[in-house]
Amino acid sequence: MRKSLNFLASSFAVLFISFSAFAQQVSVKGSVINQASKEAIPAVSVLVKGTAQGTYTNSDGRFTITVSKLPVTLVFSSIGFSDQEVKVSSTADLSISLQVNESLGQEVVVSATRTPTRLLESPVTVERLSSTALRNVAAPNYYEAIGNLKGVDVHTASLTFRTITTRGFVSSGNTRLNQLMDGMDNQAPGLNFSAGSLVGPADLDVESVEVLSGASSALYGSGGMNGTVLINTKNPFKYQGFSYNIKQGIMHVDQKQRAAAPFYDWSFRWAKAYKNKLAIKLAASMVKASDWEAEDYRNKTQIGILSAVVPGNRTSHPDFNGINMYGDETAANMNAFASFVQGSIRGGILGATGGALDVVTLLNAYYGAIGNPRYPTELQRQGFYAFPFFPPAVLGAINSPQLRPLIDQMYPFYNGLKNNYFGGATVSRTGYEEQALVDYNTLNVRFNGGIHYKFTDKLEFSLNSYIGTGTTVYTGSDRYSLKNFSMGQHKLELRHKNWFIRGYTSQENAGKSYNATALGAFLNEAASPSSSWFPLYIGTFSEGRRLNGAVASDFVLHQTARTSADARRLMIGTKAFEDAKNRILSTPISKGGALFLDKTDYYSAETQLNISDMGGFSDKVELITGASWRQWVLNSQGTLFADTAQLIRVNEYGGYLQMKKSLLDGGLTLTASGRFDKQTNFKGRFTPRFSALIKLAKENFLRLSYQTAYRFPTNQNQYISLVTGSGVLMGCLPQFQDYYKLNSTRPGYTAASVLSYRSGTLGDSSRLVRGRFQPVKPETVKSYEVGYKGVIGKKLLIDAYYYFSRYEGFLAGFALAQSRTGANSDLYSPFTSTNLSYVQNSTDPVTSTGWGVGFEYQWVRKYVVYGNVFSDKLQDVEAGVVSYFNAPKYRVNIGMRNENVYKNVGFNVVYKWQDRNYYEGTFVTGTLPAFGWWDAQFTYRPPQHPKSTFRVGGTNIANNYQRTGFGSPYVGGLYYVSYGYNLF
Repeated sequence: MRKSLNFLASSFAVLFISFSAFAQQVSVKGSVINQASKEAIPAVSVLVKGTAQGTYTNSDGRFTITVSKLPVTLVFSSIGFSDQEVKVSSTADLSISLQVNESLGQEVVVSATRTPTRLLESPVTVERLSSTALRNVAAPNYYEAIGNLKGVDVHTASLTFRTITTRGFVSSGNTRLNQLMDGMDNQAPGLNFSAGSLVGPADLDVESVEVLSGASSALYGSGGMNGTVLINTKNPFKYQGFSYNIKQGIMHVDQKQRAAAPFYDWSFRWAKAYKNKLAIKLAASMVKASDWEAEDYRNKTQIGILSAVVPGNRTSHPDFNGINMYGDETAANMNAFASFVQGSIRGGILGATGGALDVVTLLNAYYGAIGNPRYPTELQRQGFYAFPFFPPAVLGAINSPQLRPLIDQMYPFYNGLKNNYFGGATVSRTGYEEQALVDYNTLNVRFNGGIHYKFTDKLEFSLNSYIGTGTTVYTGSDRYSLKNFSMGQHKLELRHKNWFIRGYTSQENAGKSYNATALGAFLNEAASPSSSWFPLYIGTFSEGRRLNGAVASDFVLHQTARTSADARRLMIGTKAFEDAKNRILSTPISKGGALFLDKTDYYSAETQLNISDMGGFSDKVELITGASWRQWVLNSQGTLFADTAQLIRVNEYGGYLQMKKSLLDGGLTLTASGRFDKQTNFKGRFTPRFSALIKLAKENFLRLSYQTAYRFPTNQNQYISLVTGSGVLMGCLPQFQDYYKLNSTRPGYTAASVLSYRSGTLGDSSRLVRGRFQPVKPETVKSYEVGYKGVIGKKLLIDAYYYFSRYEGFLAGFALAQSRTGANSDLYSPFTSTNLSYVQNSTDPVTSTGWGVGFEYQWVRKYVVYGNVFSDKLQDVEAGVVSYFNAPKYRVNIGMRNENVYKNVGFNVVYKWQDRNYYEGTFVTGTLPAFGWWDAQFTYRPPQHPKSTFRVGGTNIANNYQRTGFGSPYVGGLYYVSYGYNLF
């Protein structure tokens, strides 16, 4: 009690002293406006010259700063304006006018070196979207706007699930690129990649986006093989006030996929600072729409772990497997299945009779005696049971109530095989269209908020939370409906001018997410198990051929067989269909359903120290160091990972050091950095980076760099144990080989050799080739880059680069088939074998090259013309290795903008084009055609209401439906209008 009283007394004393000190200080107030437009400028930095003491203007351009005494010199600065110094000698209200400064390349980036650097002087390739650019971009949100940057591709799996990629490897979900949000790894812990903008800050709270293209592990750790994206939110001390934006639009205007449907995007942000010590912010957004629908119903065929588009439809091809139809992946070769059924019944009868009765031998003898008719009549068929040349004991056995039904059951398969009715045809089950299985009611709600407290002008504490939830669709090995998916990220950070320390966690909840492909297969099984469906289909086909001879066509017989086998099919829209669907969706994958139960968590702590600033020698050399620790706690209850027995913990730690030295009076800047990382299942990795920045002339720089990067196999690569529509995805760690007995009693055989075996005879297993396994190691890349960035004539900014990268230990997908009993004969049928997919390192190095050129030209009357063109190419890929590079050879973005064409009317329009693209995916592999589309946005700010902004815009305004990957939807036009208040 005494200690508590002493503490309270001390606290009141401190508060009294503090208030006394404030009472002795002087407040300086004022406003800041744009000299040209006379509008208030928010978020202007107001600093006491020579100190770290300062504040920012609020949304009305007003500021208040408390100083110890007068006179003082205040420095006013803001991006896009010239700095201004003002000497203050009294407490009179100040009126400051800042002059617009349209100098190119002056933005400050931190991604290149982890310290503030002018964009022009970045030693590596960096693209940036500032808050000004984000306000005027020709896109409905900041995430889509990233796709306009040089070297950036965006894959669209659904309206709210977009994946950013750089330097190739375009796919839904990118494990070769890091995405950091306010310093936090934004990956969904269970997915191992970012869930696009589904989880993240509201658009109104995004201050800037930086894209660091190329190898970046030296500073940002595992995963930065091809780049790092930094999303920075607005500090509530700097950006204050209340803002909101109401955006509404329309999609599906031509009703090609569905009826025209509305699009809603509402957001707000509020921030307030109190005496420049405490600041609070809240932001939220809601997106609601009817998603783009994947409706490619062309036929595909499986080739190893890939699929290719082939001719045919359900009517013409009995083995039809629609790209966006699910359940028809389940297929069987008619000969192989008939052989399997015949062999099973034959073996059962042999066993029941002690090996005395081989019914196939008896049938062969009988039909041989009557001339081997190709189409036996019913009389001939029944004659088998009364064949006079069979001994009485045999006749008695085959006519017994125990054996005769079995022989009758086997007969269609025997007769079809004997007379080659099936012709090697494969038949698949009847699938369901994606529309009936996937939830297209897109909803995305995001919330973020924070509390910031300044202990001093140099030391700031913050607590921030980011929560996102929604329903969307993701394309992977299957199509996945992420329904009610949610993730929260929560961060504590203490940041000093010269150091920071932060800790954060990411908490994922799969909600009611499910595998749509598996759902289709399980709906079929619920209506009629494949063990019943295929015998009925093949038996009906065989009997139809026998009874109708050559008169009936295969087409008619297949239609008849399918009608018979589908008699119990669950019809879309019926109560039986919905009941079965709901039952499967509420049953976890581990128990034979389609539901994910993933609640994987992620924890991280990291720190950074600017040694040179702390030591007072930053004028000689810049030296920074940092360290990090990360832990994933895998918790899918057996629906994604092999974690049924216990939670799986994966730890990773690392540290980095960077030195930067300026030579020759700033004409040469050398930077060297290195990082070491270690993960639970793998040896440590060291990744160095060296760069040189050469000043060619004023505002013209040449950059040279050698960069390295690596990625540990993802947690899914290591621990996945997932049943999909086409087989099992298994982890690459040695224990999975033991679990599946691949090195002992049930070896796996390559997909190509199994297909060869199935095209031959049941007894010819010599065609089978065992799969190879080797210890998996991290994938690495060494990249060499040369680039130029410069301003010519104060009007033209040019940025160009060329790179060469060499990948070693390339992580690629491999496929095996495994017998369920250990007998090679099981591999002859897909129903007695299992397909296994896993990752391994390729043995040969893989190289990629690429280049890009971007420009921005400040034309007459504030018109700005901008654009870029870039290319990436992969080569030296080992035969049989699936790279998933998926980069069109050429991509082009070109646009024009003017923020004030006439009386506060502005516009931004951009044309985007990409070359044809050979796309490799586990869903489908094939060539996507070249395409282009237009995005545009027009703005109006009423002079009498300068805080109001009206917008009219659209993406793909010509409504030219295109897609960026097989399995994903064709994307059409989205048209919108919006009203925004206090946008800054």
